[in-house]
Amino acid sequence: MHPTFTRRRMVTATMLTLATAPLWAQSGAYPAKPIKIIVPSPPGGSTDQLARLVGQRLQDAWGQSVVVDNKPGAGLRLGADFVAKSPADGYTLLMGAVHHSIAQAIYTKRSYEFQRDLAPISVVAVVPNVVIVPASLPVKNVADLIAMAKAQPGKLSYGSTGQGTAHHLIGEQFADMAGVELLHVPYKGSSPALVDLIGGQIQIMFDTVASCLPHIKSGKIRALAVTTGKRSSALAEVPTLDEAGLKGFDVSSWFGLMAPAGTPPEIIQKTYLEIAKMLGTPEMRQQLALMGAEPIGNTPEQLRQQIAGEITRFAALAQKARLQLD
Repeated sequence: MHPTFTRRRMVTATMLTLATAPLWAQSGAYPAKPIKIIVPSPPGGSTDQLARLVGQRLQDAWGQSVVVDNKPGAGLRLGADFVAKSPADGYTLLMGAVHHSIAQAIYTKRSYEFQRDLAPISVVAVVPNVVIVPASLPVKNVADLIAMAKAQPGKLSYGSTGQGTAHHLIGEQFADMAGVELLHVPYKGSSPALVDLIGGQIQIMFDTVASCLPHIKSGKIRALAVTTGKRSSALAEVPTLDEAGLKGFDVSSWFGLMAPAGTPPEIIQKTYLEIAKMLGTPEMRQQLALMGAEPIGNTPEQLRQQIAGEITRFAALAQKARLQLD
């Protein structure tokens, strides 16, 4: 559901931008004080992990404190709204995600406009999603899960990171393609949903690999399939939903930095260049690989175009799923 990113395209765009970068991008006064990265979800999830990883790298590179501030709620819209209404000076940034494109497409009442009120900087990484169940649930694969759901229409519940998020939409698409009826239970982020999944309060979850990988490795939850078109390097033995019978299923989640609209272009560019630089280091790529994440580092304009395309596609999918929220 996100545009295909190729390594060649990313490297070419980065090299061209670095080669033509003006001097202010390398020696400007920004940042002259601490920077805050707003994470619109609770600590522990993919958004939070990536924000802290990027924040530490920016802090090391720029010699200014970078603080991660979690503001969960309203399907990740609360934190985005906070940043959209913050001063456009580069000192309050958002770790945005595909969830925000989805929210723009399906919410009829919005306190901010994603495309109008937030300025794209760069996608840091794309993370595959995975279908997970508690270890106690007596299913070993997707076919077992679908059979159980068909035998108990509306009885099996799936948790998401909130109403109108990517994981909500993935659940709706799964139910539609599998021909089953599931009960949606929204949470204020991945971490509280995982707690209830492990405890058996909910039976299914569609989560990013980065969030749930430790619990999969510990045996507390079972991974049935990944939602992307190809397998995850972090879970190479786990099939795709396409391989499991839901042909054409291909959904992943992106996470990237955004700034309030009106932020000076030199600040946007300097931040993008630093992201591109950090993503080119072996250390950063290794840390992302451990999370099951693929580094991206696209340009602000590429991210702008990506978001516009996503909103169009998600609106069509939400209409098909009859999913529209106030």
